[in-house]
Amino acid sequence: MQKNSLKCDVLVIGGGAAGMMAAISASESGAKVVLLEKNAELGIKLMMTGKGRCNITNAETDKRKFLEVFGRNGKFLYSAFNDFGPEETVRFFTERGLTTKVERGNRIFPMSDKAEDVRGVLMDELRRNKILVLRGAKVLDLVARDSKIVKARIESVDINEIGFKNIVIATGGLSYPSSGSSGDGFLWAEKLGHRVISPKPALTAVLLKERWVEELEGLSLKNVKVGVYQDAKKQDERFGEAIFTERGISGPVVLDMSKKIGELLESGSVKIIIDFKPALEFAELDLRIQRDFGENQNKIFKNSLDELLPQKMIPVVISLSGIDPQKKINLVTREERKKLVHLLKEMDLEVAKLLGFDKAVITSGGVSLREVDPKTMRSKVVDNLYFAGEVLDLDAPTGGYNLQEAWSTGHLAGKSAGENVAAGAV
Repeated sequence: MQKNSLKCDVLVIGGGAAGMMAAISASESGAKVVLLEKNAELGIKLMMTGKGRCNITNAETDKRKFLEVFGRNGKFLYSAFNDFGPEETVRFFTERGLTTKVERGNRIFPMSDKAEDVRGVLMDELRRNKILVLRGAKVLDLVARDSKIVKARIESVDINEIGFKNIVIATGGLSYPSSGSSGDGFLWAEKLGHRVISPKPALTAVLLKERWVEELEGLSLKNVKVGVYQDAKKQDERFGEAIFTERGISGPVVLDMSKKIGELLESGSVKIIIDFKPALEFAELDLRIQRDFGENQNKIFKNSLDELLPQKMIPVVISLSGIDPQKKINLVTREERKKLVHLLKEMDLEVAKLLGFDKAVITSGGVSLREVDPKTMRSKVVDNLYFAGEVLDLDAPTGGYNLQEAWSTGHLAGKSAGENVAAGAV
């Protein structure tokens, strides 16, 4: 069957959160828009966020504090957030029938706890704006001429070439390759003359060298303090939730520090130290254990820790303490008790490595922000090229921040690309 070419005002590559928002925004500016997605469906990674519940954004109202979580690159987002920030994001979804709620850490979720409902709002808007969506359409090449990209060669059922006036690349990073994130945007950006900061996995679990952590797989820890150390110096520390995995540790506090851990591993060994009882100082915890022991002095050691530790953790702590599990409580020495206190306040674990892109929530690194206009998301290298979402060198901790970056940069890139066409500037 003969294939055909297609023309539009704005071509958006990538049907994730940033791409769908960019397409909607460009269309609302009056542009004729085509959205390309190489997968069979849109928003695959969006469906995975927040464990399928979709943490839409964060309710932090202080813009400065919100952007600080992106580190030194956060200032790049001021214009994007002024154009379409957290308040506009919530309004966008609520005005289209999706009610939201705020949970711990100011995380905003759909009331239904279903990422499908978030995607549904976006897909309804794509249809309402009459945006042509081509699924299963893989971009083979972007053809540039005179500092502009003039067409995209694609592999799809019946279209092999698309011409356009402006193009938005919103292809994501390298994390969760099963969602279609294969780094295509990085390759195109480099080919077109952009510098790409080396992509690395971020918000990912940490593998540990200690084999005994396998015994704790699935154990969820609440209200713990986790520190990251190198050469006996504290490099980072967080308070909150963690969870032991088959060979390591994950959970919000660990994910948020994983980028830092990865950077430290490049220069030497890294240790994680867990304080299971951060509300108590060493002396206070020692008194608490003495009180427990006093109430259970006729019990053997292994049966005396139920009030102190989760059941799954007791055999591991007993083994690490070196205290005979059959020993009567009233025979436990002061030195043995002090060692137990130390274990609970400073459990020492050695990092083996980070899990790779296949398990990372996001990618750090990406298209250099020095080569993108923050007021429009337009390339400073290619006249009609715009970027949005994870393809940019922007990343933040868990809590809805990264998805907000996708909404904000997507909206601004699409709006700018559409208005540029309307103004006849291309």
